[in-house]
Amino acid sequence: MIKIVDTTLRDGEQAQGVAFSILEKINIARMLNKMGVYQIEAGFPALGEAEQVAIAEIARLGLTCRVSTWNRLLLGDLRASLQCGIKDLHIVAPLSENFMQDNYDYNKVMDYLKRALRYADDHGCRVTVGAEDASRADSSFLMDTALLAQEMGAERFRFCDTLGVLDSGATFQRLSSLKESLSIDLEYHGHNNSGMATANTLVAIKAGIHCVDTTVGEPGMRAGNASLSELAAALEENDGVDLFLRRDLLTQLDDYVDNITKSAIRRKRMTLTTRRLFHHARKAQ
Repeated sequence: MIKIVDTTLRDGEQAQGVAFSILEKINIARMLNKMGVYQIEAGFPALGEAEQVAIAEIARLGLTCRVSTWNRLLLGDLRASLQCGIKDLHIVAPLSENFMQDNYDYNKVMDYLKRALRYADDHGCRVTVGAEDASRADSSFLMDTALLAQEMGAERFRFCDTLGVLDSGATFQRLSSLKESLSIDLEYHGHNNSGMATANTLVAIKAGIHCVDTTVGEPGMRAGNASLSELAAALEENDGVDLFLRRDLLTQLDDYVDNITKSAIRRKRMTLTTRRLFHHARKAQ
């Protein structure tokens, strides 16, 4: 069975100009739950009070699907998630040189991950570990991180193609290699910079990955993520695989998120237009 981790409320909100209200987040969470997704990534509590309020409200809904949060390797992030009433934590480790920069190195990432996993375990949390920019990480470093997550009791290991740099062949090879070496479940998280997010997610499923990440509609950080509606249609129509989602609700949710996104873009354009007019008016004076 394919498990959908929907990240509309976290990665989806990073689309340029998109900011869901607390009520909109609650509505999206309720619809995703009713539709039948396995897990909702509800947000990033360390962003601040407004994010924490929304996540805490979602946590109190009593949804039947799992509700998780996105966290860096910092204990402050984990504390913020616990304060929201969430004990389903996704902990992200930066693995490429581009994402580590001056803040991390191999030893610091491993030490911080160990500390974060111990803290989560001490507080009775379920944990998944994410490899940020895994597609550009050193393969040995990637494997060491995955093995550490496995040894310390993480439930899944997420492979993130953070900048959408992989083609289908490379995606299949990387995921197949990881799967052969690990007993922990794998999860795939693709970005659409090269237009391959949904295609690579389908490839991940063919490589034996049963947990994949999606967003509703077209939102998402930078170029967006794999589209839930596209993935559902491709699997059902081309491969005969049923995600057991209520497709009528998926259409409604697509429309709901699309209207929010378009309204945000319209507001941004109006603001830019107003600024330009004001600028030209001042120059004319």
